[in-house]
Amino acid sequence: MSTVSVEIELDLPDGVTIRGYERHEGSHVFEVDFDLPERCLCTKCGHEVESNLRYRNDVLAIRDLDLQGQPSFWVYQPPLHQCPKCRQRTQIPAPFKRPRVTYTHRFEQFVLESLVGSSVEDVARRLSVSAEMVEDILAHQLAAEHEIPATAQISSLGMDELSLKKRHKLYVTVMSDLTDPEHPRVLAVATGRDRAAAEACLSKLTPEQRSGVRSHRTDMSAVYPHICAEWLPNSQTVIDRFHVAKKLGEIVDRVRKKHANLS
Repeated sequence: MSTVSVEIELDLPDGVTIRGYERHEGSHVFEVDFDLPERCLCTKCGHEVESNLRYRNDVLAIRDLDLQGQPSFWVYQPPLHQCPKCRQRTQIPAPFKRPRVTYTHRFEQFVLESLVGSSVEDVARRLSVSAEMVEDILAHQLAAEHEIPATAQISSLGMDELSLKKRHKLYVTVMSDLTDPEHPRVLAVATGRDRAAAEACLSKLTPEQRSGVRSHRTDMSAVYPHICAEWLPNSQTVIDRFHVAKKLGEIVDRVRKKHANLS
């Protein structure tokens, strides 16, 4: 059997280097390392010295963006700094992910983009991750309080509600920038699915940005279209196709169950 070499182009964050690659059960696995600091501060005694590197005995697997329609993972041996004064060992954080999570920054952003016009369950199923992971990413976005750059030009907005099931039906309102349909961006997340939540999101835009919006896509509730009409004076409502299909599906289910009960 003949073998071939395949070249894969990857967009890597600054300071990250690929050291190895293998295929594992339908996934792409890349061995990576990253630039380490020359000096470290001990989290216990506060002593700062040149890095005194050690490595943990285990290997971490971090989910990254899909590659050729299949999951990809970055694996690395976590580096540690051992303080020469108190002997405390401190793990050096990886620059491509948040502490205590198993996915990269850019995978996190991709999950948020995928939630626009979709649901937690659909995104989890499509990316082969747990619904809990998707909810945790959304919850972090809710707590982060990101500012929207005043220079951002937004011509199309999305307003959706999402249910976080593991949190006892906690609903959140998600406002997204749909100016580039291929790359939607989550702009704001607020707890609830009422007027207060929608206004909390819209208030993050400047008056000039709100005037520049030409269309807004919402679900079929009475809340979001009405509030967007008040806050976005030059915008027209567009009902999201995802929610139209969902509503039609609910009607079909009710009719089917009614006929089943009559038969």
